[in-house]
Amino acid sequence: MATIELIRSRVTALLSPTHLEIVDDSHKHGGHAGNTGGGHFTLIITAEKLNGLSKLESHRLIYSAVNDLMPKEIHALSIKIMNKPVE
Repeated sequence: MATIELIRSRVTALLSPTHLEIVDDSHKHGGHAGNTGGGHFTLIITAEKLNGLSKLESHRLIYSAVNDLMPKEIHALSIKIMNKPVE
């Protein structure tokens, strides 16, 4: 299974997002120091289960779903949470 599909299936199973977009940004980072071959990805998400969580808590939760893919399949993961702020 391709890395994007692995990320998508794991994050979907964990968070049931209403919006999930995963962009492969690897072409922008080819050959830089420290890259062990994994790709660079941006994850854009909206999910009710992230409501009320801090940015740090949200990121930790998302990383928990894909942590074993690092650093082999994923070298870097940028996360953008698009939930509306809790009032």
